[in-house]
Amino acid sequence: MALAAISALDLPLKKSKPKLAFSTLGCPKWSVSEIISTAVAQGYQAVEIRGLQGELYLPKCPEFSSPDQIAQTRKQFEDKKIKICNLGASTALHHLDPEKRQKNLDEARRFIDLAQQLACPYVRVFPNDLPKDQDREKTIDIIGEGLLELGKYAEKANVTVLLESHGEVIWKDVLLRIMKQAEHPNVGLIWDIFNMWSVTKEPPKEVYATLKKYIRHTHIKDGRLVNGKPEYTFIGQGVAPLTEAIDTLKSGGYDGYYSFEWEKMWHPEIPEPGLAFADYPKSIKKYF
Repeated sequence: MALAAISALDLPLKKSKPKLAFSTLGCPKWSVSEIISTAVAQGYQAVEIRGLQGELYLPKCPEFSSPDQIAQTRKQFEDKKIKICNLGASTALHHLDPEKRQKNLDEARRFIDLAQQLACPYVRVFPNDLPKDQDREKTIDIIGEGLLELGKYAEKANVTVLLESHGEVIWKDVLLRIMKQAEHPNVGLIWDIFNMWSVTKEPPKEVYATLKKYIRHTHIKDGRLVNGKPEYTFIGQGVAPLTEAIDTLKSGGYDGYYSFEWEKMWHPEIPEPGLAFADYPKSIKKYF
């Protein structure tokens, strides 16, 4: 028995297997069937829907335009055992103007309702800016207030609203302040590693130590900085500190999705989605 115990200690540790997803931001021209077939073929477990065939406001899409259509779309994913892990709204919570604020909150609520119908756990919203013509403190406060309001609404739908580190709201201490203000079981955070680091240069270990409590989902991408602007690359070919970030997530017990955000919608010059989505599961393996 002692020899067996010693031998067991010599065995290599089993590597963790990440849960992989991709965002439809990377395939803005694809149909639902193309999205699902690619996810299955390339070994993804989930898809996050950020627009469909060029339309970002999902309720306008035929696939989500009625209860019957929504049920049919949900069944297409379920039949192939691909989860819809997140719906990406364009909601921005920084507006002080009452009319703009209401419009954005209403959009988020519509996405929350849709997520409930799709059995999707998350809806993403943006902070998103700190406009110079608005008081900074009031702007930060209203982002937190809006996020909490949406969290309370989402609770009834069994959905969690996730604030993405995005726009000008990417500094860990500002995000922490907002998340504390919006403390609620149905509120969380998406850590977009490259979005933050490319501007703030805050070490991922420090970011994670500060925001760990709130992180439910991650966006993974890589790139180089050219004249201060990102040029996106396949994973492992850029300068994003992915090793430090992923090691930190693993050691911290993160069990959410590592979702590949290939920004083809905004950068049509980058390689086609078929190539990018095939590369990601292979390239991300080396971090695990």
